[in-house]
Amino acid sequence: MADDTRVQAADVSRLLGSWAVPGEPLPASLAAAFIALIDAGLLAPGTRLPPQRLLAQALGTARGTVATTYDALEARGYLTARQGAGSWVRSSTSDTRAPTTGRLFSFTTAADGVVDLSSGALPASTPVRTALAGQADVDVRPYLNTDGYFPAGLPALRDGIATMNTRDGITATAQRVLITAGAQQATWIAAVDAVGPGDLVLMEEPTYRGAIECFTDIGATIQGLRMVHGGIDVGHVRQGIKRGARVLYCQTGIHNPTGQTMTAAARRELADVINRAGLLTIEDTSSCALTLNGTPTAPTLAGLVDPTLLVTIGTMSKLFWGGLRIGWIIAEPARVNRLTEQRKAIGLATSVVDQLLAINLLTTVDAARRERREFLGAALADTETVVSAVFPDWTWERPAGGSGLWVDTHTDAVRLAEAGKRIGVKLAPGPGFSTYDGLRSYLRLPIWHQVDVLDRSLAALRGSQRSA
Repeated sequence: MADDTRVQAADVSRLLGSWAVPGEPLPASLAAAFIALIDAGLLAPGTRLPPQRLLAQALGTARGTVATTYDALEARGYLTARQGAGSWVRSSTSDTRAPTTGRLFSFTTAADGVVDLSSGALPASTPVRTALAGQADVDVRPYLNTDGYFPAGLPALRDGIATMNTRDGITATAQRVLITAGAQQATWIAAVDAVGPGDLVLMEEPTYRGAIECFTDIGATIQGLRMVHGGIDVGHVRQGIKRGARVLYCQTGIHNPTGQTMTAAARRELADVINRAGLLTIEDTSSCALTLNGTPTAPTLAGLVDPTLLVTIGTMSKLFWGGLRIGWIIAEPARVNRLTEQRKAIGLATSVVDQLLAINLLTTVDAARRERREFLGAALADTETVVSAVFPDWTWERPAGGSGLWVDTHTDAVRLAEAGKRIGVKLAPGPGFSTYDGLRSYLRLPIWHQVDVLDRSLAALRGSQRSA
């Protein structure tokens, strides 16, 4: 049995979700959850499971529970075990798709009664609520006599996105813009175009979990580079280039999940390294409009890096609402044309109605930015007050923007997340944002929940720790 495909205990914790069923023996619940994952192909045949001790530690349960579960799975033909070597998934019903680590599992509807503190996605802003209320008035008549397919996006929206970005310092024309169904799709399209299996990709550590999932799915080799003074360590980027790095994925503006921003001097130094090496760079600017002070948007690598080396990703979801699936890629026209053909394989075009709504919302960008800044500023202060009161031992660096706190709990956040599952509180521990499943003491905590909800949820979490 090959053991080159391993799954970490933190990955299993994310994939299992809320696996404990009230009134049912823990081994039976855990076995059922494993079987569901294996049958769905989310734990592919040949995957080596974590050692019993490590998985028990991650799940906050006894080693005997995990041992009994593994024995039951082996008896039912779902596992193969070798004494002293480990346990591997086997199944005649599962497919062999590329493994997932569950980093994006929080982007699903939480069960009733569960407080979701695992996602930083914001609720709809006032402009989008107003626009949706009048959606029936959106004029689609000019497009009804066409086939409705605009793979690169409606010309008017491409032009509007180009104009907005140019005003923000990211020079663009409509020909340099590809409209996508959100930034996640944009990241996937850009990643597939840039790298293949085994190619070395450099990323910040921590980084956006959706990007890790994209490059992992492709089979690329990911190297996480430490962050210093709010941005990626430029010296480590140089070292990665010497090792043959093919692509750099980064967020020099408002970084997800830390909320920090790179200094101007460090950004210029990074741009110089990129230009000298000819390193293709995918810069994710999705959170750049979520600034807490200073300019309306955070600065980026645009204008510093050779445009032929830069692919810029953006979205309307952060500023307006996650339900508005409008993202974009800005790149040289030749690359945009190639990426347009690639996106057709996963979606012929973005909904015309959604794009028309987005065109209307572009007229409210300035107001939406002001509202988000005021909302996030007040929410951050409230969240810091609550967290400090309930967990005085937790620490964090105050963010420059974004929708969350990157908190060091100084304890095992994976186990904390497991405890949260059992009391209806959903958390996003650090390994989900790590390129090597590290950062185990960290949580990404959203700041926008109402004070009473956050206080009650964290207090319950604190209580579950004391009773454990």
